[in-house]
Formats: sequence, C-alpha cells, structure tokens
Amino acid sequence: MKSFFERIDSYGLFVKIFLVMFFSIIAITITITISTLKMSENLFTETFSITNSKILAQIQESVEEFNYSVVNTVNNIEQSGKVKTYLTESDTNSLEMSKSFYNMSTQMNLIGAHLDNYNTGITVLGINGRDFSTNRIYWPNTENELANHEITLNSLDNPKRLSYHYDDLHTDELKKPAIIASRALSDRKSGEVYGVLYIAMQELDFRQFYTSYTSGGNNVAIINGAGTIVSSNNTELIGREEQELLKHAKDIEKLKLNYKNVEFLDKEQIVLAEYLPPLDLYLVNFIDKKLVMANIIDKKSIVLISILIAGIALLFVYFISRRLTSSLTSLVNQINSIAKSDFDHYVTVSGSYETKQVATAFNFMLDELHEYVEELILTQKNQRNAELAALQQQINPHFLYNTLASIKIMVKQGNKEKASEMINKLISLLQNTIGNISETNTVEQELSNMKDYTFINQARYGEQIRVNYYITPDVLSYELPKLIIQPFIENAFFHAFNKKTTGFIHVMIGQEENNLICEIIDNGDGMETNLDKQMPSYKSKRQLFSGIGVKNVSERIKLLYGERYGVEISSELGEGTKVKLRLPIIKSVQNPKL
Repeated sequence: MKSFFERIDSYGLFVKIFLVMFFSIIAITITITISTLKMSENLFTETFSITNSKILAQIQESVEEFNYSVVNTVNNIEQSGKVKTYLTESDTNSLEMSKSFYNMSTQMNLIGAHLDNYNTGITVLGINGRDFSTNRIYWPNTENELANHEITLNSLDNPKRLSYHYDDLHTDELKKPAIIASRALSDRKSGEVYGVLYIAMQELDFRQFYTSYTSGGNNVAIINGAGTIVSSNNTELIGREEQELLKHAKDIEKLKLNYKNVEFLDKEQIVLAEYLPPLDLYLVNFIDKKLVMANIIDKKSIVLISILIAGIALLFVYFISRRLTSSLTSLVNQINSIAKSDFDHYVTVSGSYETKQVATAFNFMLDELHEYVEELILTQKNQRNAELAALQQQINPHFLYNTLASIKIMVKQGNKEKASEMINKLISLLQNTIGNISETNTVEQELSNMKDYTFINQARYGEQIRVNYYITPDVLSYELPKLIIQPFIENAFFHAFNKKTTGFIHVMIGQEENNLICEIIDNGDGMETNLDKQMPSYKSKRQLFSGIGVKNVSERIKLLYGERYGVEISSELGEGTKVKLRLPIIKSVQNPKL
C-alpha cells in the first residue's frame, strides 16, 4: 500500500487529479444508479397514483352525470300525471286502454330524452298490475317477475330512496348482468306509493364509463356495499364477492389515502379508490405493480446509460472544467445577482467562446423577455377591455323571446294598452343599450333604463316585488358605466325571493364625499356572506337581459377606475341583501373615453 501511494506521489498533478476524479465518478455513478432505480420506482408509484386519481375523478364525474340524468328522469316521471294515471287506473275497454297506452308511450319517450346519451331501458310497474318498458332488452323481466323481484321489494321498503342494484341474471343465457336504478313512485301530497320505477343499464354499457382508461395491468372495478364486484374491465371478476378489496377501498376513503399497496389476486397491487355516494358504490382502480414497472422502468437501460455517462465524464469533465470553470462561474454569479424582473441589468461578455455566446444570448433573451412582458401586459389589458365592451352590447335573445311572447299573450287577452306600453318600454330599453354606442350613461338615463327593465319584469312575473328609487337630484347629470346597476336588480328579482313571495327592492343613488354611491337593497331571503356566494351565478341564463353578470361588475369597476372602487355585499339569511357600488364622481365634461 505504501509503495502504491509512493508511486502516485511520483506522478504529476494531472494524473493525481484524474485518478481522484476517476474513483469519485465511479463511486458516484454506482450510488446514483442504485438511488435512481429506487427513486424511479417510488416516483412512478407517486406519479401514477396522482395520474390515476385524476382519472378516477373523471370517471366519478361521468358516473355522477349519469346519476344526475337518472334523478331528473325519476323526478319527471313521478311528476307526470299521465304516468300516474296509467299505473293506477282500472282496466276498462280496449279503446280506453289503447288510448292510455298511447299517452303513456308518448310521455315516456319525452321524459326518456334525459337518458338519450346512455344505453338504458326505463320500466315502470303500477299497483294496478300494469307495467311499461321503453326497451326490455336491457332488463328482460315479465310482469310477475318484476312484482316479486328483490329489487322491487327493496324499493317498496325504502320508498324515498333512489337505489342502485346489481342483477347478474345468471339463470337465463339470453339475459346479461345489469345495473338497476330503482325507486318507488309515490304521490307527493299523500305519500301513497302507486308504483315502482326501474332504469336498467347492462353491465357492458356501464363499463364504458371507465374502460377507455384501462390497460394491461391497470384495471377498474365497481364494488357495492356487500363486497360484490358489479362491474369491471376484468370480466372474470364480475359477480365475485371480494370483501378484502372492499375493506381496502373503505380504508383509503376513511383515512384519506392517495393509494395503498396490497396483495390482490396473488399479486402486489397499487390500489386507489373513490366512493360514489349517490350510487353507494366504490370505484376501485388496482394496478399490477410488477407488470407496470417492468413496462415503464427499464433497469438494464438505466445501468448502461449510467456507465456511458461515467465514461464520457471521465474523458471530458477534467478538460472542460479546467477551461470553462472560471468564466462560467463568473457568468453564473452575475446571473444570480440579477433581481427578479430586472431586465435592464446585463451580464459581462467575457471568457471563452462558449461563455461569450451564452452571455450574449442571455442579454438578448433579457431584451426579448422585456419586450414580451410589456406586450403581454398591454395585450391582456386590451383583451379584457374588449371583452367588457362586448358584454355591454350583448342582449340575451331569450329575454327578447320571452318578452315578446308575453306581449303576444297580452294582445290575445285583449290587454292592448299594457301590451303597447310594454312595447314602448322594450323599444326604449333597446335604444338606450344597443342603439346608444356610448359606454357610459348619465344617472338619469340609467334610471330610465332600470325603470323600463323593472316594468317589463313586473309585466311578465307580477308586481309582488316592488321596486323603489331614491335618487338625489344633484347626481342625475353624473355619469357611470352603462348597465352597471341593472345586473343587481336582475339578481334580486330572480334569486332574492325564492322563499318569500313578496318584498321590495330599494335603489338609492347619491354622493358621499368624492364618491358616487349606488345601493341596491332587498328584503328577500338573504344569503351566507362568503366569497363564493356573494357573486351568485345562474344555472340558466334564459331570463337574463344582457351578458353582464354580477360577477363582472366589481372587476369591471376596478379595471376602469382602480382598486379604490368596487362592490361591497352584505347579507343576512332571512333578512335580505345590501349591495353597495362605489364609483368616482364623473361629470359629463370630465368623462374620459372608457
């Protein structure tokens, strides 16, 4: 050993450095290779679980959309008088029965449109012994089989609950496993049950919710509360009872785990699960860890690449580092010293050719980035202004359709004077919104628009909601953005009085110091004052007048006038809501082009 070091000591500095680097690189390469293999496996597991969690969320969303369609269908059928008549009336002559069947068929085809996107069959069974099915191929059962079926008995025991059941139908080769949504049909007033509704989807069709996300070693199963696998891309598992897998799914849900490593089907599996509350089912994704790892992580290639990198490093690292270290270090230090968004600070171009090129490119990049950021800021500002300008000019066609339809009805009823007045109000409203190209209005003109809009709404929906205006005369000539108050009146009309049937809306505009204050106050239902509910959105926009919603208003004000101005909302459940708009004082001669 001593002679070895003595020989090393006799060599020059280059050999000493090379030998040190040689053993260092070999040791580091071995360590990194082993660590990389282990980290790759762990990283893959984490990444795969995150990716598959998102996939499960997409599957869950698709299943819940289907459930939403089922719920709508159930509600529509239960509310249908024709369906109730068909399921409760006594058999009469053949003509009456044919007429009743025709009405039932027409009604069911209309209601069944909610499920047109899914391969389903709707079946109903009445207390009078009658049944009806839109398509028996999905769940072929006779009237007697339905009456004594376990699903029917379960639905009658829980008449208020929409339940999902698995029917393997193994007794008949022509029948295929199906997933059945069922619920008892009852009179909403008396609560008396008059029938049972079944919505059937064959397991093969239900599988389409997730089959596109599966692959070799990556499987999905749907498990009910009894531990029975009701659907899976691995068809051998369908109908099997897997209590252990159900337990793992419940543990993942209960403990909020991202995934769980378990033994299943005699293999090490990565299991992910999501609970589907509306269906009372568990969505389980189990991945064959060994198979998937073998397909994705090539250990042999990693080792060969590590050896290749080590060899290249041994050949070049010393020469390159000796030549470039000093200049590159200087360049890196200069780059690190540049503050964030400080695009005017350039690095010094010096050192080797490569270093000079990098420094020159970096300085050029700073110039390009500076120009790009400025252009991006300007573009975004112009785009937002254009969007707001476009929204101001939008008039919802459904508002016009419904208003004109109301006028038509008034004319038919002989109420020509009110119809004429309503037409005049509509013309005035359209002239002052579409016909007026200015982006601002005086308070006086905006007040006229609000009164016209209120008159149209009260003509259409009645005068149970009164609107009162309190405007100080000195602000009538002040200007404000067009249609800035109308969305809040509209919101109060359609959202503030869902529980209460009568009430008032006060609109108050006045000057407070150097601000124009607009307040819209109602004594409606009120709401919880959190950020998400302060600016409610519409599920249906058919009743809206324009494209400007209440969510746009605060952002629009801040964009036009700055952060000092905007919208404040206060509300109390059962008491009402108060909306306060703070705007700058802008007289006609002072108003800039917005």
